[in-house]
Amino acid sequence: MAPYEALYGRKCRSPVHWDEVGEKTNRPRVVQQIAVVEKIRQRMKIARESVKRAIFDKRRKPLEFSIGDMIFIKVAPMKGVMRFGKKGKLNPRYIGPFEILERIGSLAYRIALPPALSGVHNVFHVSMLKMYIPDQSHILSYKSLNIRDNLTYEETPVRIVDKIEKELRRKKVVLVKVQWRNHTIEEATWEHEDEMRVLYPQLFGKQ
Repeated sequence: MAPYEALYGRKCRSPVHWDEVGEKTNRPRVVQQIAVVEKIRQRMKIARESVKRAIFDKRRKPLEFSIGDMIFIKVAPMKGVMRFGKKGKLNPRYIGPFEILERIGSLAYRIALPPALSGVHNVFHVSMLKMYIPDQSHILSYKSLNIRDNLTYEETPVRIVDKIEKELRRKKVVLVKVQWRNHTIEEATWEHEDEMRVLYPQLFGKQ
């Protein structure tokens, strides 16, 4: 039922037609019914917990690792294009694998990092980690990234794969679809052409 009906025990009527046949034309007084509000909150809480147990908890298991497991660490690529004062983000990448040395509490792990990542704190939250299952057929080779202390790295564009012109109310905006170095063409992003010309003029060549 609607919140009004739950609180006052009747359906809400339009302010233009407060009265019905057989009723006086007096507007109802708004009275705080704390007990009713609390009952509604408790029932909503029970409903949420029921849905959580029935659907969410069955599909989601807590992620746990053991000492000696090999894992990947999530890093965030940052591109230089600025939008509303914030740097645009691409899909995260994983580096590794690295070995787990120690469990810190219930949600953090100490990782054995290589010397190239000596400036990065070696304790990570479980949400930053991804399990690696060893396989002799795997050939692990990846390009080294200049990872910052906050686990981000600067991503650079490779080429422009498409171009469109959007017409707004007062002006036209030219967008270019950019493929980034450590991302596939399916992950290419649309950027403003004027911003890309300033930051990466080499993409456009001589015109």
